Order: sequence, then structure tokens, then C-alpha cells
Amino acid sequence: MFSKASTPNFYLELEKNELQLRVGTPSPATPKNERILVIGGGVSGMTSAWALIDQGYDVTIVSERWADRKNRITSQIAGALWEYPPAVCGKHTDAISLCHSKGWAMTSYKAFEQIVTKLGETDGIDHGVRMRTSNFFFDTPLEARPDQLEKWEEICGHSDTIKGLKRSSELIQHHSVDQKAGMKDAYQLQAPTIDTDVYMMWLHFILDCKGATFVTERINGELLAQEEALLSRYDAFAIVNATGLSSLELAGDETVYPLRGAIIRVKNDGTKFPKLTEALAVTHDETYATDEDMVFIVPRNDNILILGGITEPHQWDLNLTVDTPVIKRMRERCNAFVPGLENAEYDDETQLLQGLRPFRGSNVRVERETKLRKDGSDSRIIHTYGQGGSGFSLSFGCAGTVVCLLQEIEASKPPTKMELLNGQLEELKLAC
Repeated sequence: MFSKASTPNFYLELEKNELQLRVGTPSPATPKNERILVIGGGVSGMTSAWALIDQGYDVTIVSERWADRKNRITSQIAGALWEYPPAVCGKHTDAISLCHSKGWAMTSYKAFEQIVTKLGETDGIDHGVRMRTSNFFFDTPLEARPDQLEKWEEICGHSDTIKGLKRSSELIQHHSVDQKAGMKDAYQLQAPTIDTDVYMMWLHFILDCKGATFVTERINGELLAQEEALLSRYDAFAIVNATGLSSLELAGDETVYPLRGAIIRVKNDGTKFPKLTEALAVTHDETYATDEDMVFIVPRNDNILILGGITEPHQWDLNLTVDTPVIKRMRERCNAFVPGLENAEYDDETQLLQGLRPFRGSNVRVERETKLRKDGSDSRIIHTYGQGGSGFSLSFGCAGTVVCLLQEIEASKPPTKMELLNGQLEELKLAC
């Protein structure tokens, strides 16, 4: 599918602790003479690996599975519409994590925009990222939803980066939203949308070209208990744990849990209903008694539209079909939202995709392992997991933090838990 000979010349550079995409001939990164073991082949692990390799580290990535169109991994099933936190699927309750996530999301927005504007399509290599107008609708004025009003005001505070900002109830009529949906307010912005199949395989290709080593294997058991053995086996200096739900076992984190989600894929060629080129979403309102209030209608690419969504905590089974009641209701919500969608035909290749968003009690965890090794020394494990439904939206921001944490290890600084920022929460909010 790709040719190494056509690899575009671009790289990630850490500037003021934020990753920036650069195009051109880079100054050769000073070889670190250190290998980093990244565990996890999803968007968090692969983006971290990209950031590390461009800083001069050798990188080995271990994963049980890789992106594949026939047997998709969780990252390929994601909605992959960039969102300013919290995402439409909600479930973000930790103030410290949320505050960090806002910074990570802005870093990722800039990176995806740079991919679109600086790279485009090079020698037939498509990254799958597009900037699209994204519309968010509400069944009350934002003033009646203080959290959503605050979110909108914060988004407006980034107007130098986020383009196309507009708030108006006229957007409801403009998009022919059915009056029965009861929408009262709306806003729009330009946001990255990602064709996850294309992007994840593009990431694999880029890392292969940059010299990453790929090992197909499943690692079992808590990492801390086998840290020294893994470092020795892979001749590595440090470990990055980006294993999502598997961190329940690998990080010994009993707060990790799944939030089951699903998307329907339909044809978006303009034959059965007017072709949609913009994203349409209704945010899940956690004050409601039901989890079935979310609408998620997003062009995956030029030909496929995805319809969602559901938010089912602690549901591990992947046994849904298009005829499962919760999926039928999901489809009906989308059909009722935009007239004409009821005529949409299923994608010939795949009708339904389902996956488990990796959530945890305190939401996102990007920090060093704070437990000591058996010999009493500091661990050299860095965790990046719990991104939930925001893996793509936070990917470059979290990857930049991973690099910074690795630099702390190299400087022999002691690890610090994210929770220790509690005393600085007001300062942290101001920094957001």
C-alpha cells in the first residue's frame, strides 16, 4: 500500500513541552543511545512512539494486534472527531484530569491541523485527516447548561487556533434538524476528523520508515513485577504503558473499566439522502436518567458516514448487531435528527463496529509509576492510558507529556502523581 521511497520528510519536535510538526530536513536528533519499550499499538502508543523516535530514541513497540481493516483494533473503531474536553460521550469527572486534557487536546488540534495543511497527500500517501465543520446541538440554551456554556467560552478563548467559531440557533434550521428533536441552541467550529483505518496504518508506515521495531506479542501480568526482566529482554531504558483497558492488569489499576460504544457505517454518496460533509453531534447529558441521548453523525471519509452513539459503562461483551435493541434505537435517534437518514444504506463492507472505550476512575493517567521496584529504586515505567473516548483528541498532547516524563527519569527526578496537583488546582484552572 505504501512505499518507503516516497516517505515525506517531516518530524515531531518538542518545543516548550509541546509537540510541533515540522516539515523539511531536520537537524539530526542527538542519538540518546537508549531504547524505549512502548507497549500498545493503538493511537496513544503509536503517537508516543513517533514522538520518542523523533527525539533520538530507539523504539520497540510491542502489541498483540496492529491496525487492520479485517480485524480492527479499538482505535480504528473510535469516532475520531476532535473535541474540546469533555467529549460528547461524557464520563469525564476528575477536575485535574480534565484540566490536563484541555491542554493535551489543543496540542493535538494543532498537530492534526499541521498534518492537513503541511503534508496534504504526498506521493499517494494519505494520512486520513481532514478539517471539517463540526456542529454541536443542545436541547436547552447554553445558559441553562453552565458546564457547556463554560466549554464554549473556553473554546472561544482559543479562537487564534480554532477556526470557524459560530454560535447560533439558526444552525438548527440550516442543517434541517427535525423540530421533533427539540434542539434550542448550537455552535460550530472547524475540527479535525480522522479516517481511523487510513490514519492508523499511516502511523505504522511512518514509524516503520523511521526505524521503529515492531514485536507482535501479548504481555501479561503487572509490569512493575517484571519491569527489570522486560528492560533486559528488550535492551530498553524505560517502558511506556499505552495498553488501554489492559492496564487493569498491566498497571494493576482496578479503577479501569470499559465504556462500550458502537457506530453504524452507511453510504454517504448522495444517492439516498443529501450527502453530508459536516459533523453533527448532540452531547450526552449526564443529568438525564438515560445514557441514550447522544447523537453522533460524522463523515468518516468522502464515501462513508458513521452514526452513533452509545455509552454503556462496565459492559465487556462485544455481541451487538444492527438488530440489537440499543443499536436500533441509536439508528432511530440519528434518523429522527436529520430527515433522509432513514434511507441511508449500510456500508457494503461493514455495517456495525463496536468497541470498548478505556476509562478509569480518575480519567486519564499520564504519569510515571510511583511504586518502587523490589530493590527500592524508582521505576522507569511511564503510563499513558484512560483516554476513554478521546484517544485521538488527546494523542499528541499525551505523547508530548510522555517525552517530558522520560526526560525526568533521565534527570533522576523522583516521580510525582497527577493527584498531587490538588493543592495547585486553582492555578491549574487558570493555566487552562
